Amino acid sequence: MRLLLTWLINAAALMALPYLMHSVTVTNLGAALVAALVLGLVNTVIRPVLVVLTLPVTLVSLGLFILVINALLFWLVAHLVEGFHVAGFWSAFLAAILYSVISWALSTLLLNKDGNP
Repeated sequence: MRLLLTWLINAAALMALPYLMHSVTVTNLGAALVAALVLGLVNTVIRPVLVVLTLPVTLVSLGLFILVINALLFWLVAHLVEGFHVAGFWSAFLAAILYSVISWALSTLLLNKDGNP
């Protein structure tokens, strides 16, 4: 149940992005659900590999390079999912940050500390 609610929260965060940024478009709820699922899978499978491979750059930048990795993965998902579009890298950079903040805020409001609704 928690996994389903987290997926819906992430889809809602994606649906909110076009209202905050004109360079991000989500055509419908189905596209947001698919994009949230793909984004979760990409962050689970590909992100750890990229973080390990770019560890020296991440250490030198004091962890700020992880924001670049997040933006690249967000942009990648926008290219993979039909109905979800991001205009460019800097739009993906800002959108990834906003997506994280919105998703965190919704999770804090809707989930208890133990992770249950």
